[in-house]
Amino acid sequence: MNVTLLFLAAIGAIIAWWMSGQRLTSKPWLESSPVQTAPRLEDPPDPAIKIGLYVFLGVVGAVFSLFISAYFMRMASSDWWGMPVPRLLWVNTALLAASSAALQWAKNEARHGRMEKLRLALVAGLLLAALFLAGQVEAWRELNAAGYVLADNPANSFFYMLTGLHGLHILGGLAVTGRTTVRAFAADIPPARLRLSVDLCATYSHFMLAVWLVLFALFAGWANDFVDLCRQLLS
Repeated sequence: MNVTLLFLAAIGAIIAWWMSGQRLTSKPWLESSPVQTAPRLEDPPDPAIKIGLYVFLGVVGAVFSLFISAYFMRMASSDWWGMPVPRLLWVNTALLAASSAALQWAKNEARHGRMEKLRLALVAGLLLAALFLAGQVEAWRELNAAGYVLADNPANSFFYMLTGLHGLHILGGLAVTGRTTVRAFAADIPPARLRLSVDLCATYSHFMLAVWLVLFALFAGWANDFVDLCRQLLS
């Protein structure tokens, strides 16, 4: 329980730091005069949908945190047998990181209004994320062919459940990124609206990459060393 609370506290600290970086905790009445801080017409303030995304990501992070805590607690059972990590997951991790980097590139290009590079970056991020999902499905097939089926033992069940849940979130991000990519090729979309859409896609991609890195560390066994260290510090 102490390790779980420590982990959740770390997640909460990261979220608070991130929100402060997004100016969600700013105090406009303590800043400069209204004349100096009035937003320009081409750069409207962040709409409610952006705050809604942060709230949604906070909920998603809490859900994954609970599943990870259950994973650690279930590992102590006698019927738990570890399973190998497919080498393909390394490739998939690189694909997802490249997709996140491509969307960050798209975000930078959108700020400067460079539409040609923006479209290229969006297409690259979309294709790389799709390849990540295809790689995850192939990793499932390799494990099934090797005899590591879903109901064989709790370790297998957690692996398929967590990777499947993460894949569903990536699929949802693909739908939104695909829609944003189509809009980028349209000639009548307002630049401010396009910048907002790209910004949301990049933020979502970075978050899902962070979640995947935690899951990958969990499956590879690296997180166990971290938990052991926390237990030693708390004991």
